[in-house]
Amino acid sequence: MSRVWDIPVQDSTRVRDVRVAAEAACARAGLDAHATAVAALVATELATNLVKHAGGGRVVINLTAPADTFAEDVPCVQIVSLDHGPGIDNVPAAMRDGHTTASSSLGAGLGTCRRVSSEFDLHSRPGRGTVAVARVTPARAPGGPRAREVRPRTGTRAGGITTSLAHAEHSGDAFSRVRSGRRVTLMLVDGLGHGDRAADASTAAVEELSRCADLPPAEILRRLHAALRATRGAAVGVAQLDEAAGRLSFAGVGNIGARLRADGAWHPLVSHPGIVGAHFPATVPLRESAWTPDSLLVLHSDGLPSRWVPPTDPHLGAHDPAVVAAVVLRDAGSAARPLRDDASVAVLAPDPRTDPHDPTP
Repeated sequence: MSRVWDIPVQDSTRVRDVRVAAEAACARAGLDAHATAVAALVATELATNLVKHAGGGRVVINLTAPADTFAEDVPCVQIVSLDHGPGIDNVPAAMRDGHTTASSSLGAGLGTCRRVSSEFDLHSRPGRGTVAVARVTPARAPGGPRAREVRPRTGTRAGGITTSLAHAEHSGDAFSRVRSGRRVTLMLVDGLGHGDRAADASTAAVEELSRCADLPPAEILRRLHAALRATRGAAVGVAQLDEAAGRLSFAGVGNIGARLRADGAWHPLVSHPGIVGAHFPATVPLRESAWTPDSLLVLHSDGLPSRWVPPTDPHLGAHDPAVVAAVVLRDAGSAARPLRDDASVAVLAPDPRTDPHDPTP
């Protein structure tokens, strides 16, 4: 099931809750003691920053995969910090190892979080708030590569964030990405309703995708329809990128939203009415588009308002896809108008071949 740890952090009493949640997520993922200690450190520092610098926020912890679709698919705990605070004036300085301005901080700072995490990225704008994403994977196996080593981005990246209604343990939403040769498939699924039964449907879809990701999107949806018949069903969106041809294909059934940025503008990709596993349409329209170095694909469940505004920051696409997803999720709601459903956002992005925190052009 899509396990979610979603902790509001409004004061220092919740910092411990975030650390405990990070440790629980590592236990669920089967991570070793060292990786668990790293996750606890990073989670505690991010939660402390929310209290000291942002006036509060939230930490969302998911079990995911690395952003690089060429990377080995290892157990991964993703820790996301989101706030609507004042933002960071000098991000490169804040990212330096050991930099901290809070007397009660662990002294680790964002730079240390970046160094000890397997993957770390941050997006901040003065007056808009900050999003930080850290992933922790198992420590190095004897003779193997270092799991915490920063690897160069080598290909298409995918990532996202999943939340649950009223901070429930399980979300009916889930996303998954699978690479098959030069094709990368990204799926977002929204199980009908909420709770465990909705999560059963989304889990079945994720498991089936791992067995049929080499098929075209419409055929994948038909396979999912058969696999989900024993569940209450789901809305599903499937995007498939052919890296060799530079073409993106999308097919969806149900109320999965999709928007593609191409040539500097955002274009909707419309799903077809129906329910995968219950009421499947006779035909599933396929939408295709060119995929260029500045393309960006956002899939989302109906937990997001239908009229959410795509991000305007031209540099956001250079960030980790989960950062992009978390910015979209954060900006679609607020403390005054919280999202009132399971909500998930998944993002597909090209390799930027640059570090968004590099101060040099």
